[in-house]
Amino acid sequence: MNKNKKLANMAMLVALAMIFSYVESLIPINFGIPGMKLGVANLVTVTGMYFLEFPEVFLVVVMRILLTGFLFGNGMSIVYSLAGGILSFLVMALMKRLKGFSVAGVSIAGGVSHNIGQIIVASVVVENLKLIYYLPALLIAGTVTGFVMGMISKKLLPIVKRESEREAQIG
Repeated sequence: MNKNKKLANMAMLVALAMIFSYVESLIPINFGIPGMKLGVANLVTVTGMYFLEFPEVFLVVVMRILLTGFLFGNGMSIVYSLAGGILSFLVMALMKRLKGFSVAGVSIAGGVSHNIGQIIVASVVVENLKLIYYLPALLIAGTVTGFVMGMISKKLLPIVKRESEREAQIG
């Protein structure tokens, strides 16, 4: 894939993840734990792990977090999201590189590690280690949402790969 097409695909993924983040913010879901959400934008990250290079996926993750934070959040939401997003990316990249893990397994690891990253930063920011008590609920949520996003990604990957190959033949 040439450089311009790669850049266009990355921009499209950033935009798609931003749309997912915005739509998710409009859905009033209250699980009783502050900050708990479905993580639909992570669907883009998980899917990207299987058809882009790791540095490209990392750039998509960081750009999505920064742009979404500046448009719909605040400085602290950016800090929390970056902590969760970067740790999640690193863990998913490691899991994918190790082989032997399914798309759902990689996604679950990403969901769980995202929550761990956010709890670590929150504990440092508010200077209170008692936030760790939220961790069991967040680990369950990360596992469930990671599994769901992983299964959706598994269904999307053949379509994305087929379209990517078709585009390569045309262009």
